[in-house]
Amino acid sequence: MVLGAEAGMCLLIGVLLVNALLPDPQLWPIYLVAGLAAALDGLQRPSLEAMIPRLVPHDQLAAAAAVSSLRWQFGTIAGPAVGGLVVVGAGVAWAYAIDIATFLVSLVAIAFIRAVPPRDDAPRPSVRWVVEGVRYAGSRPELVGTYVVDMAAMFFAMPTALFPFLAEELGALWALGLLYAAGEVGALLATLTSGWTGRVHRHGRAICFAALAWGAAIALAGLAWNIWLVLVLLAVAGAADMVSGLFRATIWNQTIPNSLRGRLAGIELLSYSSGPLLGQARAGGIAALAGVRTSIVSGGLLCVASVGTLASVLPRFWAYDDRTNEHAIRQRELRAAANNGLAIVADG
Repeated sequence: MVLGAEAGMCLLIGVLLVNALLPDPQLWPIYLVAGLAAALDGLQRPSLEAMIPRLVPHDQLAAAAAVSSLRWQFGTIAGPAVGGLVVVGAGVAWAYAIDIATFLVSLVAIAFIRAVPPRDDAPRPSVRWVVEGVRYAGSRPELVGTYVVDMAAMFFAMPTALFPFLAEELGALWALGLLYAAGEVGALLATLTSGWTGRVHRHGRAICFAALAWGAAIALAGLAWNIWLVLVLLAVAGAADMVSGLFRATIWNQTIPNSLRGRLAGIELLSYSSGPLLGQARAGGIAALAGVRTSIVSGGLLCVASVGTLASVLPRFWAYDDRTNEHAIRQRELRAAANNGLAIVADG
């Protein structure tokens, strides 16, 4: 699935390259390719995330999540910057051609990953198979907490759509690109200094505190009138969001049975993709009614309030500790048995 989706995205970039080389390039292929690429990413990401716990030792899952996040943050920051330079210096067609070359490199790298086939007794994919995954997620309060806390944080405190208007109000249109990059820079710094996360065991509380810090930083950014202070606060928010993401990934990787990883990764992708989109729609709607500043500040405060409420109504999520959680202990024992060469009959 991972290899096929990567090959599909490479072919889609090829379509954009052909379109760019036409005497009269068309606009509609860009929209079509963007939609198809998003669909392929929706197929690839759950499979890729489900592979990580089966390839990485149990005690190194937090580090693996940090490395994966580092890769994402580096691409998010460096990709647009390098792409912009290539487009300006050599043209759009060259940018697509270089992108295809990088996809070919990634295809070779993926081909060298050890195969991770399903168990012999794994059920065939079906609607019932999907429903079982949803039911399992709903039966685990600590998993529900990871989904709903992140969705609340993104829904209430995702002001990205307002950055052009915020830059205008601050009299700093020159800093628009910095506003977009500030959160990613903060996330990158959090990832590079994430060694301490391996010493944390109460991951539920860590997620809540990080989400509270995200909301507070966004609210303060909405109150600030100095562009540099706004950038610092957005970087703090990005770092907090990354810390939350690292601990959410650790809970998923340490407690979800192998037979359910792909399905629950799909649920995680749904919350990850819908939260920010709905949040930006909320931010735009409130800004139209009450102003940009009111939208940003109220969103941050509502994030703080909602996360605090969720922590109180999900006590098992708040109290989660990987040293005592039955699911974490079970998966740790299964991994230890597998590493010792014992046959594992049932997983879950």
